[in-house]
Amino acid sequence: MKVGIDQIGFYTPKWYVDMANLAQARNEDPNKYLIGIGQSKQAVIPNSQDAVTMAANAADTILSEANRDKIDLILFGTESGIDNSKSGAIYLQHLLDLPNDVQSVELKQACYAMTAGIQLAKDHVLAHPDKQVLVVGADIARYGLHSAGEPTQGGGAMAVTISADPRILAIEAESAHYVADIMDFWRPLYATEALVDGKYSSAQYIDFFKRTLTMYQQHTNTELSDLSALVFHLPYTKMGLKALKSILNETSESHANQLMKNFEASRVFNRQVGNLYTGSLYLSLFSLLVNADDLNSGDKIGLFSYGSGAEGEFFVGTLQTDYKKALHADHMQNLLRNRVEVTVTEYEAMFNSQMPLQAEDFETNYREDSAKFYLAGQQQQQRVYHQK
Repeated sequence: MKVGIDQIGFYTPKWYVDMANLAQARNEDPNKYLIGIGQSKQAVIPNSQDAVTMAANAADTILSEANRDKIDLILFGTESGIDNSKSGAIYLQHLLDLPNDVQSVELKQACYAMTAGIQLAKDHVLAHPDKQVLVVGADIARYGLHSAGEPTQGGGAMAVTISADPRILAIEAESAHYVADIMDFWRPLYATEALVDGKYSSAQYIDFFKRTLTMYQQHTNTELSDLSALVFHLPYTKMGLKALKSILNETSESHANQLMKNFEASRVFNRQVGNLYTGSLYLSLFSLLVNADDLNSGDKIGLFSYGSGAEGEFFVGTLQTDYKKALHADHMQNLLRNRVEVTVTEYEAMFNSQMPLQAEDFETNYREDSAKFYLAGQQQQQRVYHQK
């Protein structure tokens, strides 16, 4: 039985800052951001959106009367959790008005958690072939204004449904993991911004990619030439490019050119949004499927997932017949096309307006937010969510 991704949904708020303008405001050469890290635009997250509301806005695009009653499990991957006890998946189940017998769990392992959710969901569907699992990854990447990590910020959410006989991508049974206790990126409980050792993290990312790819090939007798494309977790798109280039000498020139061409297709959307953390790999997959012009059903795609701290996984999926018909590509492209550019000053004000970690009541700027699901604020130490 084939199991995998049946639908893909995406959401990011309607505001963005132009990376060339941000570079100039930071007295940097714009090409350092545009080429050096491979980013063109960065999503700006208002205080009326958090991981829960962005997940709801993404998932809402792929829920219908045809699949709502089939979903019996929600797996919510995030490192931007809004409570140290209560799962964000519980809030999500309520906002989406899914049945009360839907099991709902939040997962955490840096940017890897959505992949963990997808693999768990695959096993769940194998045991319950008539059911589907909603898996989401939603995050806000924050490093701080004027910090070294500022140009790799961003935010948004990806949502997928995992089912039997999927319409988009059937996930192969085998995968390869590598785990090591390292401190390349972390966020202490007292901090709202992440801490990162940038050069070390980049080196570990490439090392984990090469290790897991080699392990996968050894376990499955897969040749690099068997893969039509490789997609990566992309905290910034230049990182994936470096990883890809590290193995291109292991294949033919024509195949290397094919992998490079498809990588460019896979980073189109990530260049315009920035870092999604848990959802980043799946935005890259979505971008590949929408923008590549030489993929066909039956093609195999390699996926590399990485979560700092650190855990990596390499796995493979096979494209299904007529996969493009299940992509909701128009919604995605309209969402990006209709965003509003903000000035660097406006971006800084929005960054600093995030709801503070305090007990006092707080009201967000939700009246400026046109999203269906939004955070109105906090009352009596409880978050208040609404939908339009």
